[in-house]
Amino acid sequence: MSAILTARGLTRRFVTKKPLFGAPTVVQAVNGVDLDIEEGETFAIVGESGCGKSTLARLLSHLIAPSEGSVTYDGRDISALSAAELRALRQHMQFIFQDPFSSLNPRMTVGALIGEPLRIHGIGTAAEQRAKVADLLRKVGLRPEHADRYPHEFSGGQRQRIGIARALATGPKIVIGDEPVSALDVSIQAQVINILEDLKAEFGLTLIIIAHDLAVIRHIADRVAVMYLGEIVELAPAAELFAEPKHPYTEALLSAIPIPSTGARRLRTTLEGDPPNPIAPPPGCKFHTRCPHAQDRCRTERPALRDTATHHGVACHFAETLSLQGIESTEKPRAAAAEARFARYSAARAAMEDAAKG
Repeated sequence: MSAILTARGLTRRFVTKKPLFGAPTVVQAVNGVDLDIEEGETFAIVGESGCGKSTLARLLSHLIAPSEGSVTYDGRDISALSAAELRALRQHMQFIFQDPFSSLNPRMTVGALIGEPLRIHGIGTAAEQRAKVADLLRKVGLRPEHADRYPHEFSGGQRQRIGIARALATGPKIVIGDEPVSALDVSIQAQVINILEDLKAEFGLTLIIIAHDLAVIRHIADRVAVMYLGEIVELAPAAELFAEPKHPYTEALLSAIPIPSTGARRLRTTLEGDPPNPIAPPPGCKFHTRCPHAQDRCRTERPALRDTATHHGVACHFAETLSLQGIESTEKPRAAAAEARFARYSAARAAMEDAAKG
C-alpha cells in the first residue's frame, strides 16, 4: 500500500481572546503532527476530549486551514488549491459528522440530502441521481421509500446511516468520521460500525475514524494514533498497540476499557491530576505532569515521535525501558463471545426498529 494522505508539520493555533492591550491568548490545538495514511486502511485517532482529534480531522480534510504545515492528497498539496480545485477535491474526500441530529438539514427530505452532493458535482442526470439515492439507502439498511421522509422521522442510528449514505454519494476515496457513533446508544453503535466496515470493503475506502472509545477502535482500526494535548504520542498497528503499548498515556487509556465478562478485572492505571491548560502547556514532555514514570529529562526536553520497533512510533524518552500493561490475549475469547451476543441483540433491535417505522 502507498500513502494517499500525508501530513507534515501540521499545526493549528486558535486565538481565544484579543485584549485591547497586550498579546492575544492563543491555544495550540494541533502541534507539529506528521502522518502517512495508507490507501485502503482504517486509521484511528484517539485521545481524551480536548486533545485536538477533531481539529486534526478538519485539517486533514481542509475544512479549516493549518497555521503551519501541509496536507498532501494523492501527491497534491491541498492547502495550495484554488476554490474551484478544492470543491473538486470534496468529491474524493467526505466527512461524517458526530451529531446526526444537527448535521442534517431538517427542511430537506432524505432524498434531497443524499442527492445534494451529486447535484453540486454534476454527477448523473436527475433520474440517475434518484436511482443512486435509492441504492445508497439500501446499502445503509434503509428503504428507497424513505427518501421522501424528513430527518425528524428517523432515530439517531438511522440518521447516522443517512449521513453515511450522503458521504458515499460522490464515490469518495477517503471518508473521515468524527466520532461517528459516540452520540448513539450502545445498542446502535455496533450496527453503524458494521455498516462502515461493509461499505469500506465494498467501495475500497480509506477510513479515518476519530474516537475516544478504544473498545470501538479495537474492533475496526488497522492502525491507531494516540493524541495528547495536540501531539501524537504513539502510533502503531492496532493489534500491537493494544497488546504492547509503549507510552504511559496509552497504557492508562487501555486500562480504562471495560472487560465484557462478568467478574473479570484488570489492573487500572490511574493518572493523577487534570490535563494541563492548552493555553500554557508545560515545558518538555506535555505528559510529564501526570506521568508516573516522569524523570528530570521529561520536564525540560520534548520527546520526538520515533520508532522503537517496526512501524511502532512513540514520543517517550524511556519507552524502551518501561514495562507497560496492554490488553492480554486471554481476554479475547471473552470479548469475542460478548461481541457475538451483542451482534445478535443489535440485529434483533434493528428488525424491531424497521417494523416500527413501517
